[in-house]
Formats: sequence, structure tokens, C-alpha cells
Amino acid sequence: MKQVSNFAILAVLVLVAVPVTAATKTVTLSVPGMQCQVCPLTVRKALTRVDGVSKADVSFEKREATVTFDDAKTNTDALRKATADAGFPSTLKP
Repeated sequence: MKQVSNFAILAVLVLVAVPVTAATKTVTLSVPGMQCQVCPLTVRKALTRVDGVSKADVSFEKREATVTFDDAKTNTDALRKATADAGFPSTLKP
């Protein structure tokens, strides 16, 4: 019985000691199809609905979106799909 308790304690310690590998990332997407002042609202709404996105700043003047997200929950392909599904195809800016 004591071995089971020691094993359980060891298992908990290992789980607590494992570093979290997820990171917050920020990327900029080029969204050239925005044609009016309302378009950025649509793009922002589409991006913020993606699970893991914490922030989306969309600029009509620059025709781009800067997105901050948890890379354990989403990725740039999902972000690009969200803008495309909203009618605004995008590409990742270098």
C-alpha cells in the first residue's frame, strides 16, 4: 500500500514539474480584400471567434490584422481559414 502512495505522489510531482510548452504568439496577416470601414469589424469578429485568440487588431488602412493567440489551441492556418470563411482571404506576413 505504501508503494502505491509513493507512486501517486511521484506521479503528481512529475505532472506539476512538466513545463508548459504552449506559448502566446503574435502574427500579422495581410487582408487585401477589405474595401470599406466595416470590413475590419467582420475580420476582427471572425478572428476573435477562433478558440485560443486573445486579441485581434485589424487595420483598414494597412489592410492587415495582427493576431495574438495561444499556439496550443490554434495556429495560423485556422486564422487564415477564419478570415477566408468570412469572405476575406488572408496570407501570413513575414
